[in-house]
Amino acid sequence: MNAVVTELPEITSIPWPTRLFLTGGSGYVGRNLIRHFVGQKVEVVALARSAEARRVVQALGAIPFEGDLFSPHLAAGMQGCQAFIHAAADTGHGPANADQRRTNVEGTRAVFTAAAQAGIRRAVHLSTESVLLDGRPLVNADERRPYPTRPVGGYSATKAEAEQVALGALAWGVDVTIVRPRFIWGRDDTTALPQLLKAVDAGQFAWIDGGHYQTSTTHIANLAHGIERALLKGQAGACYFIADAETVEFRGFISALLQTQGRPVPDKTVPRWVVQTVARVGEGLAGLSRGRWQPPVTRQSLAPSAVEVTLNIDKARRELGYKPPLSRAQGLAELVNCENR
Repeated sequence: MNAVVTELPEITSIPWPTRLFLTGGSGYVGRNLIRHFVGQKVEVVALARSAEARRVVQALGAIPFEGDLFSPHLAAGMQGCQAFIHAAADTGHGPANADQRRTNVEGTRAVFTAAAQAGIRRAVHLSTESVLLDGRPLVNADERRPYPTRPVGGYSATKAEAEQVALGALAWGVDVTIVRPRFIWGRDDTTALPQLLKAVDAGQFAWIDGGHYQTSTTHIANLAHGIERALLKGQAGACYFIADAETVEFRGFISALLQTQGRPVPDKTVPRWVVQTVARVGEGLAGLSRGRWQPPVTRQSLAPSAVEVTLNIDKARRELGYKPPLSRAQGLAELVNCENR
């Protein structure tokens, strides 16, 4: 199954939106999207499901709309918006569970239904390269690559299904474009970098087979630029990989991240087959416990970091005019004195 709908016409250009609706606004990606679009004089209405989320998005200059993905008045909150970005997701990498599927699949259905009811005709659905992961290396993959027969875990499976749900909104008159970043990093990171630092500080970090394999990465500024280009120039029904200009060795990149935070680079390494076996056994035991026990590692958590995962971004360059504005060296320099330290 392939997520690209090739027979639909290309959107050569749409007017710059004056007002857009955003889900996931208080998350890492969402916060930076608010900064990006507010900085360009776009009025951003951000879905906020808690008082804290409301405070966060409001402080960044967005207009909060209180509710969640299933709020019955969601369409009312979208009124007057010319565009919609769906960035909310349950990104948990633990065993598959019903709550994650409800958020990622049924939540996507609910927000795109509301967007259609509100008359929004342009949308970007934020997905992930994880929809293609099955535990094996993914080398220079482009958008023609089909979904795997057996996705590596619940996150990959539900995000792939969410892509298909989002594309279903084409039939309702919503021109949907899918964006797939890989390994989002950079300033203001409240997800990947804090988890990495926690593991290193606790002595729980180890390289898998030495970490000597290539990876694509996506700086948050480059992702915001890519989403903007997809919103303005993306083909309806198409998906685009968005990543930094060049791939990098996984070990070298993680080491550089740690050095920006004043952390020593660990030497410990474990064979890939060992951690994969631990993950399989742990998932089996978690299933037997009916969720009462959570494994320390899963195949889903290993898949993005245990093997090469590299993406071909030629399509985004060609069709969107995507040009990553920030180099990896610039992004690392930016992190040296950032608040994550």
